[in-house]
Amino acid sequence: MKYLALLLLATTSTLPVNAQAAAIAQLKAFVAASHTLSADFNQVVSNKNKREQASGRLEVSRPGQFRWEYQKPYQQLIIGDGKTLWIYDPELQQVTRKAQGAALGSSPAALLAGNNAIEQNYQLTEAGKTGDIEWLSAAPKHSDNSFSAIRMGFKSNNLVEMALTDSFGNQTQIRFSGLQKNPALNNKRFSFTPPKGVDVVDAD
Repeated sequence: MKYLALLLLATTSTLPVNAQAAAIAQLKAFVAASHTLSADFNQVVSNKNKREQASGRLEVSRPGQFRWEYQKPYQQLIIGDGKTLWIYDPELQQVTRKAQGAALGSSPAALLAGNNAIEQNYQLTEAGKTGDIEWLSAAPKHSDNSFSAIRMGFKSNNLVEMALTDSFGNQTQIRFSGLQKNPALNNKRFSFTPPKGVDVVDAD
């Protein structure tokens, strides 16, 4: 279900916080401590009829730039350059282009690539602890959000997992590994030029 990739992205100084701190404090510390970040991810999307798995790599440069790259079982590249959101599907030989602000709104991508004003778009509440992972729930304040429920899991001030429920009833579980804070990322990683010969579709 490649369209779920679109729904997902439709993806300062350090604050000292104890490793056992509650999830909201860990989220704020995580955002404040990482101007850039990179991580591998594994994603599982399931509903009552099927279960699909994908994996790839995420890179973020705040504010507003990100690269979400699916590598298996299919290739798909989603880039936000700060102004435009580009979605490239090599199999379909198609690029979708849309205004990034309108496309992201208050989506989960805004939590990772946006500015630090998280609570402007989400109502955050503690959601308990599972093993050594502290969870929070992020309820969108605006009705145009694609997700009805978002949960984020933190360990030692690092984001390790996200769980999302969309308006179609699909459950998306994303686990992050090899996360690096403030790696040196070339700005070219967040720019995109459509390859020659592909169809470019402008979306509202």
